[in-house]
Amino acid sequence: MDKDEIDQTILSITQDGIPLEKEPFEEIAKQVGISREEIITRLKRLRSIGIIKRLGVSVNQRKVGIVANAVVAWKVPEEQLEHVGTLLSSYTEVTHCYGRVTIPGKWEHNLFTVVHGYSRESVEAVAKKLSEACGVSDYLVMFSNGQYKRTSVKHPF
Repeated sequence: MDKDEIDQTILSITQDGIPLEKEPFEEIAKQVGISREEIITRLKRLRSIGIIKRLGVSVNQRKVGIVANAVVAWKVPEEQLEHVGTLLSSYTEVTHCYGRVTIPGKWEHNLFTVVHGYSRESVEAVAKKLSEACGVSDYLVMFSNGQYKRTSVKHPF
């Protein structure tokens, strides 16, 4: 294999996930036919030249027991929106926080957070804690009923 083929093979293998093992790059090296150190060197180079934008972890929440997921919609006075959004997004229980346009008389909740937990009760308790912390009592907790398949962006080669 020439260098481009080796890089493409490494990208192809790692795009589907890095093995959850003590020495994950050793397994990839065996598949590619080069050393573990060469795999790491190539990944670093691909990262430095912008081919790989980032390496991230994606946890299968349901496998670790996180089965309660909810969007919490907040009705925040416009002049407090930035302050409340900054405060709520600082909590580790909040994975997303974003503003939305309202529809007067139909949908007036303008800030959304996403909270995950091990039970509906734990998510509701977090929402109450957040409400007390930010001083906003008008909120809705909307639980998801299922989980959609999440996929990563694939390099087109």
